[in-house]
Amino acid sequence: MTAVIDKPVSKPRWWQAPPRPAWEEEPSKAGLAGKSIALSLACLAVLFPLWIVVVTSLSSRKTIDEAGGLVMVPKGITFIAYQELLSGGQVTRATIISILVTLVGTLFSMTVSVLCAYGLSRSGSLGHRWILMTLLATMFFSAGLIPTYLLVQSLGLTDSYLALILPSAISVFNILVLRGFFMEISQELIDSARIDGAGDFRILWQIVMPLSRAVLAVITLFYAVGYWSAWFNASLYLNQQDMMPLQNVMIQLVQRQEAPVGLGQAIKTGQLSGLAIQMAVMVMALLPVAVLSPFVQKHFKKGMLTGAVKG
Repeated sequence: MTAVIDKPVSKPRWWQAPPRPAWEEEPSKAGLAGKSIALSLACLAVLFPLWIVVVTSLSSRKTIDEAGGLVMVPKGITFIAYQELLSGGQVTRATIISILVTLVGTLFSMTVSVLCAYGLSRSGSLGHRWILMTLLATMFFSAGLIPTYLLVQSLGLTDSYLALILPSAISVFNILVLRGFFMEISQELIDSARIDGAGDFRILWQIVMPLSRAVLAVITLFYAVGYWSAWFNASLYLNQQDMMPLQNVMIQLVQRQEAPVGLGQAIKTGQLSGLAIQMAVMVMALLPVAVLSPFVQKHFKKGMLTGAVKG
């Protein structure tokens, strides 16, 4: 009698589609072709403007003048725009400010959000229901722009980098997502840790957070992108030009046609094209998000859906 040995099922490669369930029929060739065309057009619609921005930022003034503006086909690559922007002028300072605000703000927001979400996920915590109702109310009712500005001004935060962090440090939506994820963690696991003498902070640090890496990665990205892309708080609370972050410098450059400090003379003498400078600043503003997003992409589905659907 010959024994039948089942071959182990190998995982599909990254370019291969995952195996289909038995009840799902194979797609038709027309359906696959239609999906491929639709996805290709969608990718082209996203990547083509980015291609134009990058190529224009790497083009010389002569190439831009010959193209009459935006450049689609590169003719000689030059990094003079980036060299001038990063040579120690206003853009360099604004980039450093944006990086520091993003790092400090994301760390502060994640610390407060995780602590708040963990406390609200424990049904026996003091006043958790009233605190939760208060947080939910802030999602639908806001004091408005003028009271918020008066509060920031009364606290002495104007012309301070704290004004870029504190007014928008907490997102109730992110806290609710974290709370839903924390509530899915087995209560027996937490109770066993308490029996062994672990306190709340140790349980949070050594049990809850390691099991919640997916949602923590997603929420961290949300906060980081929010701080990096923010410009309204700076335009509202900052009056000094040398304190402006990168997004505000980009707005001044693109919308108001104001050259950054140190570049005006280079543009006037013809060494640089103002359009190349604008596109280079846009690339610098988009680059961190474009680089970090693929590394967090794998966590999006698990991080956002786990805990969102109750059985």
